[in-house]
Amino acid sequence: MLGPSQSLGEPGKNEKRRPYAFTRTWGLLKKKLGMPDLRFHDLRHEAVSRLVEGGLFDQDVSAISGHKSMQMLKRSARRGFVGRLDKLKPQRKAP
Repeated sequence: MLGPSQSLGEPGKNEKRRPYAFTRTWGLLKKKLGMPDLRFHDLRHEAVSRLVEGGLFDQDVSAISGHKSMQMLKRSARRGFVGRLDKLKPQRKAP
């Protein structure tokens, strides 16, 4: 029985279909990186944010990322995230 995150791959040499090995490989990679909570979908958010910050047009980013609506794309892209973090830094007073 396949788990919810597994799907059948292409037939192998003996024409039998087996589950993709991605789930196991992903788990080993997360363990090696020391990032047990990292989700594969997090990488999509990161990529979309970097493309937007790099100056690509929304339509181009949507075509690359596969977002079907601009609303979903805007949710994935962390527009201006870095600039907003600067506002949290305490302001130094002049001596």
